[in-house]
Amino acid sequence: MIKEIKILKQHGIQYVPDLKGAVLTPLFRGRPVIKEQPSEAETEMLIRLCPSDAIVTVGGFGIDIGKCVFCKECALACPNKIEFTNDYKIATNDLNNLIVRQGDSEIKFNEEKIRPEVRKLFKNALKLRQVSAGGDNSCEFELNASGNVNFDMGRYGIEFVASPRHADGIVITGPITENMAEALQICWDATPGPKVLILVGTDAISGGMFKNSPAVKREFLDKYPVDLYVPGNPAHPLTFINAVLRLIGK
Repeated sequence: MIKEIKILKQHGIQYVPDLKGAVLTPLFRGRPVIKEQPSEAETEMLIRLCPSDAIVTVGGFGIDIGKCVFCKECALACPNKIEFTNDYKIATNDLNNLIVRQGDSEIKFNEEKIRPEVRKLFKNALKLRQVSAGGDNSCEFELNASGNVNFDMGRYGIEFVASPRHADGIVITGPITENMAEALQICWDATPGPKVLILVGTDAISGGMFKNSPAVKREFLDKYPVDLYVPGNPAHPLTFINAVLRLIGK
């Protein structure tokens, strides 16, 4: 019994009382900051260095966090020009807002793109069905943690359910492999409308490291509008929870 008490004392209180104002360790790799434009030679080097083609050059230098796997290699190569902060509020409902450029201090939401029925119907209760479409279990673990006693997103009425028939939308993790494409479509069709579509993790948003794999089949995303993009590799529970809260206006 004494041993258990010592463990509890060492761990401390892990419940997060304020999910919107929590501060993560500086070691967390969140929103990148471009402090200074890399030179042409540095940009070419970073393009070769990035494993997921997240470096953007059209319209000026930028980092697409929808493609970024947060390996931090670009920051290690150019520490005076690129830095990864511990800002976990990096989700958005607009794919274009995932590109971080010099001077950006936050990832913005496009309020005009939020469907009125989403906030009208789901502000007080949102039930989601999670589909692992070829995921590696990293984002799946973090989504599971979103509902545990530490983060407890259920306090806001946001919960995962076992059946798409009981869901208000689906959350996709993984790059959407060919052997999961049909199952994903069946799950979507079984979810009653109106419904929301959320992509969690780099793999789901862009295909990540697997986008050119012949095992990937992402045509599903060409057919339906996405309501929320939650970057990360994997996405942190606080990133997901704050993203959903902003989407439903809570």
